[in-house]
Amino acid sequence: MQEDTFKYQFTNYWRFIDKKILFSFFILFFLGLFFSFSSTSSLAGERLNKDYYFFFTKHLIFAFLAISIMVSISFIKTDIFIKYIVPFFILTFIFLALVPMIGVEVKGAKRWIDFYFFRLQPIEILKPFFILMTAKILTLEKFKNPQIKYFLSFILLCSILILLIDQPDLGQSILLTCTWVATVFISGVSLIYIFIFLLVFLTSLSSLLLIFPEKFGYIINRLVTFFDPSQGDKFQSSAALDAIKLGGVTGQGMGEGILKESVPEAHTDYVIAVISEEYGSLVSILILTIFLYISFRIVKNCFNQDNKFFKISLSGLATLLIFQTFIHAGVNINLLPATGMTLPFLSYGGSSLIGSAILAGLVLNYTKNKSYLYD
Repeated sequence: MQEDTFKYQFTNYWRFIDKKILFSFFILFFLGLFFSFSSTSSLAGERLNKDYYFFFTKHLIFAFLAISIMVSISFIKTDIFIKYIVPFFILTFIFLALVPMIGVEVKGAKRWIDFYFFRLQPIEILKPFFILMTAKILTLEKFKNPQIKYFLSFILLCSILILLIDQPDLGQSILLTCTWVATVFISGVSLIYIFIFLLVFLTSLSSLLLIFPEKFGYIINRLVTFFDPSQGDKFQSSAALDAIKLGGVTGQGMGEGILKESVPEAHTDYVIAVISEEYGSLVSILILTIFLYISFRIVKNCFNQDNKFFKISLSGLATLLIFQTFIHAGVNINLLPATGMTLPFLSYGGSSLIGSAILAGLVLNYTKNKSYLYD
């Protein structure tokens, strides 16, 4: 009896899931594994004196865990999952709030909680649930005045930004801010309110830079170096751009790149440059095209949704995915200052993979056929 029930549920799941988005996510996970093997072997074996497959093995374990999370979230009945959005957000927010107290500091930034066998970066897990909470607030029926909804979502954003700026993590702060602006804009907010928010945000950021130069001086240094390379060390960004140029259209060949050996965070923050150097710009463009295709499928699905919550949620998740992807690419080709932004699904890191899996699972869940949502 239970076997028949499970078979029926799986049949329904497979019937109504957006298979094109699902296969696109699987392709990205597979590419992440392949490029992780290519970009981390020399790092582990030659520089850290570990087994050559040390990082790849960890990436493989987290990839399987991430895929399991993605499929599990996409399988859960949507109306049941919606009931637990608030508890999930509160839990991840608590983890983020604990970082200043029990977090571990790495290279001057305290962004991780050490669980002995795994370092969790809470903001990676929090981002998708922040989008859902924003959508939930913006679609609350108890508040007839839309300005109240925008103000509440703004307070929610500020509470997260305060914790992020304290770490400090300017890259994630900018990513969340841009995603929030896009999400509330899609919900129908007046442009006047967006301009007011941006003015407040820029004024607050400038004040922090002036009041606490010892803590946030690195931001000014990065901006100054970005606009005038002669004023500071721009080694990583220059090396990434040189690697992309060296790779050309077809690349140097697997394992032939030198960026992963010269830049410490090449397998995380500069993975698209590593890919371009070894496999060519055509492969990098193909990867970016997959992200664009997923976003296109999500937006297309939004037009078929009657529920405003689903429309705003899917639009916000697509925006988060695209913004993070192109911020990463922009840093790699020297169009943006260094932000420490990973490439979803492909960069090395357990927190990044799990956060990407949560986002993918939510997208798959919300893009399922509407008749299945309430079956």
